[in-house]
Amino acid sequence: MSKADNIFISMCRDIIDNGWSSEGQIVRAKWEDGTPAHTKKRFGVVNRYDLSEEFPALTLRPTALKSCTDELLWIWQKKSNDIHELHSHIWDQWADENGTIGKAYGYQLGVKHEYPEGPMDQVDRVLYDLKHNPYSRRILTNLYTFADLHEMALYPCAYSMTFNVTGNRLNAILNQRSQDTLVANNWNVCQYAILVMMFAQVTGFEPGELVHVIADAHIYDRHIPIVEEMLTRPTYPAPKVRLNPDVKDFYDFTPDDVWVEDYVANPQIRNIPVAE
Repeated sequence: MSKADNIFISMCRDIIDNGWSSEGQIVRAKWEDGTPAHTKKRFGVVNRYDLSEEFPALTLRPTALKSCTDELLWIWQKKSNDIHELHSHIWDQWADENGTIGKAYGYQLGVKHEYPEGPMDQVDRVLYDLKHNPYSRRILTNLYTFADLHEMALYPCAYSMTFNVTGNRLNAILNQRSQDTLVANNWNVCQYAILVMMFAQVTGFEPGELVHVIADAHIYDRHIPIVEEMLTRPTYPAPKVRLNPDVKDFYDFTPDDVWVEDYVANPQIRNIPVAE
């Protein structure tokens, strides 16, 4: 069993068995037919993944590692808000008439700020500090810019990363205000595990721990039967995921530089309804 499977099973079981239901409350999200999309949730979920032990991909169902890397690089490397620069269509429903998601995600990472060392955006600041001030306790990014929220198609869900070097290991905390557990949990975990691996490789460290803090971890009412079936599936060992060792600059990575071996997983779950 992948350790990520074990964490996911425990989290989902806790949400379903012990979570708080929003039934009877007014909720923002709706299903496509207009029905309120209620959830069961747990507040303040913290999951830890040691990237030195294994890559945290689920085997209960496959996670599309190339696609999640493509979205990660769209945000962190291209610093883009233009869906035309993304190969998947996961952001299409939130795009405006110009094909952008407003001042969200990649846009925020690309805003330059003045430092004594010169102008840098958030990504370049992190990379600079990991190379020059690696034991600083101030290495972080933040996408939740209050002045720009009204110009974002969607408020950032995964909104902050804090990087911390311990010995020769690069660790990180991913803060997320809200998560659709079935749809997005392992997608986000794998994305940010790959980001830690990439940043570690180009700054001379080994990947350490990824700590995932979720304020509101929820399962939608129409997802509960899907999750229940998923939790009965067999599990397999975690896949081996490596990066192309020839890449020395973060801006040179492509999805093809993420090498996946021995990924055995259950069948994909198709046509999961998504609340908006």
